[in-house]
Amino acid sequence: MNWILSIVFQLFLTGDGEIFIKIAKLWVEMRSPNRTSALVAAGFLAVGIVIGAALVYFTLAQQTPQVFQVKFVLDWAIQGPQAPFIVALEKGYFAQEGLAVTVDRGYGSADAITKVASGAYHMGYGSIDALIEFNAKNPGNELVAVYVVLNRPPYAVVTLKERGIGSPIDLEGRRIGAPEGDAPRRLFPVFAKAAGIDPGRVEWVSIAPQLRETALVKGEVDAVTGFEYTVVLNLRALNVESERIVVFRYSDLGLPLYGNAIIVRKDFLQTHPDVVARFVSAVNRALKDVISNPAEAAELVKMRDPLVDKDLEYMRLTMALQNNVLTEEVERLGLGAVDKSRLEQTIRAVAEAFGLQRVPSVDEVFTDRFLPPLEERRVRS
Repeated sequence: MNWILSIVFQLFLTGDGEIFIKIAKLWVEMRSPNRTSALVAAGFLAVGIVIGAALVYFTLAQQTPQVFQVKFVLDWAIQGPQAPFIVALEKGYFAQEGLAVTVDRGYGSADAITKVASGAYHMGYGSIDALIEFNAKNPGNELVAVYVVLNRPPYAVVTLKERGIGSPIDLEGRRIGAPEGDAPRRLFPVFAKAAGIDPGRVEWVSIAPQLRETALVKGEVDAVTGFEYTVVLNLRALNVESERIVVFRYSDLGLPLYGNAIIVRKDFLQTHPDVVARFVSAVNRALKDVISNPAEAAELVKMRDPLVDKDLEYMRLTMALQNNVLTEEVERLGLGAVDKSRLEQTIRAVAEAFGLQRVPSVDEVFTDRFLPPLEERRVRS
């Protein structure tokens, strides 16, 4: 009987119903001396086997998750701070969630956000302030953050000890260098307000990103703005001793700003909520691995891009973890989450600094709908 049922099941899958019925009749006739009763029994047997085979088929189909192709764009090159996405990829966490993920480098948060908004990518990684600005200017085409990786942004003003700038107020009357689109430069009015600086008494010098630290070392500017873990390590690469480097972090002044997050189009959230949830779950798992073993994460970053300096990216990653990921708020709320009151302050501060005519709501900017349970997001800073 087993061999007959096996053939029947295969015929059911291929749709050859006529042969299926003949085999069922043959099996019953072989076991019944009465031809009429055999035909009736064959009919009932055929129906029963069809139903049973259908149930088996659909059960197996439901147990096999559909693989979804996801295109993801980073905010910048593959470096230490981008490790959670590389770890999720290299350790198979995306694959275990039924996702085939392509991770591409980006060219700044604004670039990543534009690419996600255009539909060129399903998701991206970018700053909350860039997201707020985009949503304010593009009502009806909003993007939503679903998981915050950097609870504090790495924004900072960096100078050298010999410049005689001992506190932020000493920046008045000085020259600060940065690219024109640099996020810390654009948000400097928020920093200045918190520090009691008159922003009108600061002279800005526009510098290409690759020349920023060199200009500071040469004395062409008195300070620069940028990502702390980028500027500091670039200065170290220029043989500047650590004790000569002075850093004023935006977060040290109590600014409510959030850093980078996973960003998704609103319509994609609505049509593929399961994909977003699985992606976030994989990244959350990877971020916890990165926190517990940053050396391994740096190794995987090196595997993904052999041109990077593993030791340098390890230092960059540990700086990001210490200053931007592991905060008191993360210890309280878990990885990925936001304090809605703080996010509301962030939105207002960004709107003021950028001169936005419309101020997005908290729900336009972030949703916690796709966060894993708190127990899966807990860490100790």
